[in-house]
Amino acid sequence: MKHTDNYLLQAQQAKAHFLGYDQAHLIQKLNLEWDDAYLYTQLFRRPYRIHRKTGDLERKSGEDWIPANSYEEVMTLLDLVCDSREDRCLSGTWKNMASFGLLFHQNLLEGARDPWAELFESHPQDFIRACEQLGGRKLDTTADIAYAIEIFDGLEIALQLWFGDADFPANLRLLWDENALLYIRYETMYFARGLLLNLLKEAMEK
Repeated sequence: MKHTDNYLLQAQQAKAHFLGYDQAHLIQKLNLEWDDAYLYTQLFRRPYRIHRKTGDLERKSGEDWIPANSYEEVMTLLDLVCDSREDRCLSGTWKNMASFGLLFHQNLLEGARDPWAELFESHPQDFIRACEQLGGRKLDTTADIAYAIEIFDGLEIALQLWFGDADFPANLRLLWDENALLYIRYETMYFARGLLLNLLKEAMEK
């Protein structure tokens, strides 16, 4: 089986997982708008709807609804809708994404060179503009550029960018609220991270 087929299979499994839920409970848990065909929600402040009989995603673009079934969108949004806990709440304390996982996963996030950090450092004004286009909230930190961007239901991801110098490469750190696991599974954080970084890149290129 090809690698891309594995992605398709996992996305289909996520949709089947959604279809197995009591949708009335999901509506109540998340205070969702709904009609007979769709549940309505948001991801990164962009309107989405989920087809109640297939689990397919659509995103509003202008006045139209367009298919939004990329692997990262499906895995992120359906996990947040289905598996966020009823007692979810924010702590107000940031925690490095690497600190949520095992040492193996921490090493994946902390390479010597980070192409994303280098991209954002090389176009700082475009990076700032992209963060603000996604509704980013500027943070007062020691980083050269720092924004918090809402992903879902008040849960934010913080991005802290440090410019490189002669001794250290550019560094990008992602942080989540300390209670993030009440909203999203650790594994799904990677999908949300990838989706956010690509959204920023797309916004920078416009």
